[in-house]
Amino acid sequence: MGKIDENYFKMDDNMKHNTIEDILDEDENVLLRLKPKKSAYILNSFLTMLPFVLIWLCFDVGFIVIMATQANTPSIIWAFIVPFFAVHLMPVWIWLANILKANRNHKNLEYAFTEKRIIIRSGVIGIDFKNIYYSDIEGVNLKVGIIDRLCKVGDIYIQANTQTSVILDIENPYFILSKLQKIVLDIKTDIYFPNNLRPDENDGYKTKYKGFDK
Repeated sequence: MGKIDENYFKMDDNMKHNTIEDILDEDENVLLRLKPKKSAYILNSFLTMLPFVLIWLCFDVGFIVIMATQANTPSIIWAFIVPFFAVHLMPVWIWLANILKANRNHKNLEYAFTEKRIIIRSGVIGIDFKNIYYSDIEGVNLKVGIIDRLCKVGDIYIQANTQTSVILDIENPYFILSKLQKIVLDIKTDIYFPNNLRPDENDGYKTKYKGFDK
């Protein structure tokens, strides 16, 4: 048994910023780094639930207006109506909160493609990291909605094992999709049918793959 490195889990003073670089393996390089297009990301957050919220808001406002036009409405009724609709309008408050936090979400949301995996950095209060290894990817699909088309972006859906991840509102989505599909095919083919991706002098697990450079 080899000697245990006592400093293996010792935290580097530079690893305190919750960046993608903090979780990279030794000699692992970022081939491509992306962020959602801000205008598309915030606009999509605004339009999410909007039809439902408008119908809900019209119903509640209409009822409040009808009650307000009744001259003889007792004060005790208003004491019940005001807190009731403050709670009943919860879908509207949730919608507004989602819009307000969209900017914070966008600030922390980042996608990185390395030789081994896709790293998704996200979070509002704390920072979360999700790793998707190319060898685990089972399917890659692109969705471009009306708003996405107007903003010239798209969403890439990645099915890996039992989880689905989404790369949201990225520019040049067709180019990224084609490159990602090629990387997944290359790596899976090399795993099951060793091919020319492996150099003549193979460094084993340290062999690097440079998919986005090709």
